[in-house]
Amino acid sequence: MYTIKLPNLLTLLRIVLIPVFILVYYLPYAWSPWAASAIFGLAAITDWFDGYLARKLDQASPFGAFLDPVADKLMVAAALVVLVEVFASPLVTIPAIVIIGREIVISALREWMAELGERASVAVSNIGKIKTTLQMVSILILIAMPLYSPLSWLGIVALYGAAALTLWSMVLYLHAAWPHLSDDI
Repeated sequence: MYTIKLPNLLTLLRIVLIPVFILVYYLPYAWSPWAASAIFGLAAITDWFDGYLARKLDQASPFGAFLDPVADKLMVAAALVVLVEVFASPLVTIPAIVIIGREIVISALREWMAELGERASVAVSNIGKIKTTLQMVSILILIAMPLYSPLSWLGIVALYGAAALTLWSMVLYLHAAWPHLSDDI
């Protein structure tokens, strides 16, 4: 009988929370944005916790290595799409496009580098971890706060900080992969 490892269960929970997050956000109640932000926060915490448990309990698996980044990207993309719709402004749309676009580029780059046996060349860096933290904090704030309130401006500034780190980390990844990319130019 197959048993699901706890880190993988947390990753699956993160995916299940995506439609719950969206549904709760759009409920017609004053508390909905706060509850949706709490759900997003829970998902962000499970992102850190599943990796920690996988290492601590020696439960790392190929399934988890595949699904964890997928779950992260799905949750962030869903939240950013909600924010783009709610703010309906280039102010939020531009950094959201940068963040989602970078994730697509880097996912494709990692897959291609893995085919070459060079996956380690584009491993997650510390900048990526800082970017992810800033991104999660900005989304938490923007989901919970009323549009253009003083705290939502802080969330917007943090979102631009995350977008800047997103571009920087993408440049670093592309630089690391450039020797392999430039062969056919």
